[in-house]
Amino acid sequence: MPLKLPSWLSLLIAFAATGGAPATPAAAQEVQAGWALVDITPPLGYRMSGYFRERRATGIKDPLHAKAIVLKQDDVTVALVFCDLIGVPWYVSRATRRAIEDRYGIPPERCSVMATHTHTGPLYFGAIRELLHRQAIEKHGRDPAEPVDYAAFLEERIVEAVGKALDRLRPVRLRVATVKQEPQISFNRRFYMKNGTVRFNPGQLNPNIVRPAGPIDPEVNVLVFDDPTDGRPLGALTVFAMHLDTVGGTEYSADYPYHLEVALRRRYGEGFVSFFGTGTCGDINHIDVTVRGRRSAQELGELLAGSVSRAIKAARPVDAPSLATAHRVVRVPLQHYSQAEIEEARRQYPNIVSRSLPFLERVRIYKIMALQWRGGDSIDLEVHAFRIGHDTAIVTLPGEVFVDLGLQIKRASPFKHTFVIELANDAPGYIPTEKAFREGSYETVNSRIAPGGGERLAASALEALRSLADTAGDSTR
Repeated sequence: MPLKLPSWLSLLIAFAATGGAPATPAAAQEVQAGWALVDITPPLGYRMSGYFRERRATGIKDPLHAKAIVLKQDDVTVALVFCDLIGVPWYVSRATRRAIEDRYGIPPERCSVMATHTHTGPLYFGAIRELLHRQAIEKHGRDPAEPVDYAAFLEERIVEAVGKALDRLRPVRLRVATVKQEPQISFNRRFYMKNGTVRFNPGQLNPNIVRPAGPIDPEVNVLVFDDPTDGRPLGALTVFAMHLDTVGGTEYSADYPYHLEVALRRRYGEGFVSFFGTGTCGDINHIDVTVRGRRSAQELGELLAGSVSRAIKAARPVDAPSLATAHRVVRVPLQHYSQAEIEEARRQYPNIVSRSLPFLERVRIYKIMALQWRGGDSIDLEVHAFRIGHDTAIVTLPGEVFVDLGLQIKRASPFKHTFVIELANDAPGYIPTEKAFREGSYETVNSRIAPGGGERLAASALEALRSLADTAGDSTR
């Protein structure tokens, strides 16, 4: 069994490894911001991500983008990049951030690359991709579904976006607001059932449902970038916790955040740029089990745009803008399997994209092979915290994080407005709570980390936030 360190010792090691202190806060000078977007849509015919089967793209419903925001105040410069992808694996994130440092001088500790988790983007990493890629080469001598090295293409495009954003730096006025999403469009997808089990996505109007097994996060966090001369909104970062799996099919799509941007541009002009960060929604989706039918991506985006517009109208200036960063690395044990279990998973590996095995058994095999593909007994999870002002901070976390962990961070944060964004700099699968591990079902079967890892991650995020609040003086919360 892997060595399980006490959480306090793990945090102490990570704290020491990153220098023991956040970046020196900048002087209270004006904040500059620049942004850019680049197209990252793969060619047609490329495999699509999101499901336990092979899909090849036949069209483009709407393009996929990487959108970069660069913030600068005095000698502190940070970069946030949001990609219309199911995830960004660690090796792509690491290479990309090193290239950004080499070219533009922004260190990896001040740069976070995030995925929105759209299920209608490219399948370019992971155990399913490895299986299908290998089978294609064995059959054809090459992989017809991968006419480009998408990981290398993505790295180049993200670096390009950050460079363009740097070139467009300009003074901005920052405003912030947190509102509640109305009407409700997000729902916990795990349910207690009459037979005593917990089941994910049990189906609409299922008479065996007792109640949801967890909460949602109804908050819509919005950071607004205004023109300081006329007060006109130029763009906004929205963070909301709801899975991006509302489109389906075989056409590329950025899912409901695309329609959020379309709706906001109708209101604020074609030059308005909408950035979307996915909140902690490992156990949240858009399916209301109490009714028939589901809202479309367009309807969801437009309803969310209504809440974002309310937030933009109500937003107040960020209190004492003071850009600073904190970076932590927390080591989390991975799940362990016997050699016999691993060999059986290898034998059944080709069957994970067929229906010859029960779904959760396919998921378990996929997870075991993903662990072998990654290697090691533990995983280093990165936490980035970005202080925007005395009342506002952004935290980015890897993986599909359960909402309870995000809520825990928000409630204990020393910042009034805390943006918690998942799927940053790595895609290690689900990050459930210890409670969810005890209850079981799809997300825990699919998770690679050992129970308790999610709580360690949340503790590390809070430690990073508190270190930034300590250097900012008295906080507002």
